[in-house]
Amino acid sequence: MPTPYQTHIGSFTRKSTFFWAAVGATVGLANLWQFPYLASLHGGGLFIVLYLACLLLVTLPLMITEAVIGRYARHGIVLAMDGLIRSAKRSRAWMAVGRLSILAAFLVLSFTAVFGAIALAYIFFGALGRFSGAGAPEATAILAGLVSDPGQYRVFMGWHIFFLVLVIWVSAQGVVKGLERSLRVVVPGTLVLMLALFALAVWQGRIDSAVGQILAMHPDDFTWASLKAALFHAFFTLGLGMGVWAALGAYAAPDTRLKRSILAVVLMDTLVAILAGLMIFAIATDGNSFDGERGFSLLFVSMPVTLAQLPASQFVIAAVFLLVVLVVWTTSLNLLEPIVGWFREWTGAPRALSVVLIGLAVWLAGLASLLSFNLLAQERFGGATMFRWLELVTGGFLIPLVAILIALFTGWCLTRHLAGKMLGAAPRLFTGIWFWVMRLVLPLVVAWIGVQYTAFSLANLCDTGSTAVWCGQPGTLLSGGRAPAAEKPEAAEAPATSPGAESAVRKTAPAAAPLRPGEDGNTEGAGEKAQKDDDILYHSV
Repeated sequence: MPTPYQTHIGSFTRKSTFFWAAVGATVGLANLWQFPYLASLHGGGLFIVLYLACLLLVTLPLMITEAVIGRYARHGIVLAMDGLIRSAKRSRAWMAVGRLSILAAFLVLSFTAVFGAIALAYIFFGALGRFSGAGAPEATAILAGLVSDPGQYRVFMGWHIFFLVLVIWVSAQGVVKGLERSLRVVVPGTLVLMLALFALAVWQGRIDSAVGQILAMHPDDFTWASLKAALFHAFFTLGLGMGVWAALGAYAAPDTRLKRSILAVVLMDTLVAILAGLMIFAIATDGNSFDGERGFSLLFVSMPVTLAQLPASQFVIAAVFLLVVLVVWTTSLNLLEPIVGWFREWTGAPRALSVVLIGLAVWLAGLASLLSFNLLAQERFGGATMFRWLELVTGGFLIPLVAILIALFTGWCLTRHLAGKMLGAAPRLFTGIWFWVMRLVLPLVVAWIGVQYTAFSLANLCDTGSTAVWCGQPGTLLSGGRAPAAEKPEAAEAPATSPGAESAVRKTAPAAAPLRPGEDGNTEGAGEKAQKDDDILYHSV
């Protein structure tokens, strides 16, 4: 019987596949519904430069570390860590790194699939003309009817199953026939579709105002809060801490130049974020500012309303949400891979069976998030629904903890020789920077991110009327001991709406649709470019 280290879970056949798979893993919903808003709020081009600096100096070393761990061991993160622990003769307690990363990937995938279900439904809603002539109240009612109407939760579950079947069907085909073939076609196709929609934005004639908001330098808006926003966005949007990069590194073809490919992925992610920002600003705003809109409000209310005014709007809306579905679908495929790889290495089960079993588990876990928006919307624990707790645990605890442990293990537990062997040939300056970033910079920065994320999240839960023991305390962790701006209790799980549409959502649904963390639904001061204390809160999709 073969030993666990002889288990072969697959590999890519072409070296360029790593690049396309990694682009699919990094380009997520936050590029569409968060980055444009952050850039317009925090200095435009100055924010983009700062964001790129955070990517290169802070998160790029961690991306490379996770990938080379997988390539060196040719296994997923769990067995890869097992091998490194044995080689370095360290405590078996470090095995928690791999196990926690798999748990984080599983939980994030469970609610990412829920977002994919909404986007999938919107393709058909757009193609069938449900947004024709719709204003903000009508678009809000459509979103609330799908997501938060207790009488329609079975329909929502149907879209959820539909989306997961698309993910499971491709993954079950194998690493080469399923993952490699699909990503090599779908990821470039997604970029082409995004370029086509960008051309549509140019044709609409509002691209100049978009460039002025996203790319132009606005030093007056550039503050210390901009650094916080850039760090959060750089850390939470690249699939770190979930075993994704270790899996991709394990699958990479032997002649893949890993470090160069990851640098190219970082630059591509930034370019896509800028392109998406210009496109969305041009076709989904009034041409002046985002007025605080992002997340659900931006994608599922403002976008359909604006696009419905165009000729052939049904086709255009369907194309836009096809783009969203492809983005979430490639993200989901990459999140599923480390879980499936771990399960196969643990049990020796065939791939198809492993994918189906993991897919069923993801579906069951996803029901906790899905039902939190309708049937269980009033069931709160410590002031939050199950969805909000899952997001807080993953974003505020699991992902930062895994990242910190990986940095500490590689920086302090591995010998210089073993670390250098893992990294491969690299300039001495790069290895020196990498070593000290992993030893000191990353643990401190990521710990700060995790504490800030958790503090803001817990403080926002208190605004829902929770009497939990931490209420009144997290605010002291924030700058100057000042509590965050209050989130309206009635909007805690409601969709952020366009100005003037807030009352409509209460009339159209007994329980409101989900608010992304960091969205308070407040429409006061519309048109002003005012920063909110909870801007940085969003999940790692």
